[in-house]
Amino acid sequence: MDDKNLKAVKKIITHAEKAISYCAGMDAEKFLANETIAEASIFNVMQIGEAARSLDDDFLATHKAIPWHKIRGLRNRIVHNYEGVDFLVVWDVINNDLPDLTRQLHHLLP
Repeated sequence: MDDKNLKAVKKIITHAEKAISYCAGMDAEKFLANETIAEASIFNVMQIGEAARSLDDDFLATHKAIPWHKIRGLRNRIVHNYEGVDFLVVWDVINNDLPDLTRQLHHLLP
């Protein structure tokens, strides 16, 4: 993995782990009621998508098991329609998708 892709993968892991840690011990109701946690979590999900956009096409093609288009797509939906963001979708991503993503990406690290 070249330095550019390695840097992006590390950023994705960092932001995913932050979002996961912010939501630890919370249920969806508490997440929705805590504006600070919800907004911090959304910021980190956006940063994951931003870092994924900087990955090379060859890298993306090599690691097709990771749903890069969905990662990028969620970022675009948040950035371009913030007021229309479904916080429960973000909650679901953080709790159901990000733990698997971080495990997959940790396996790619040298």
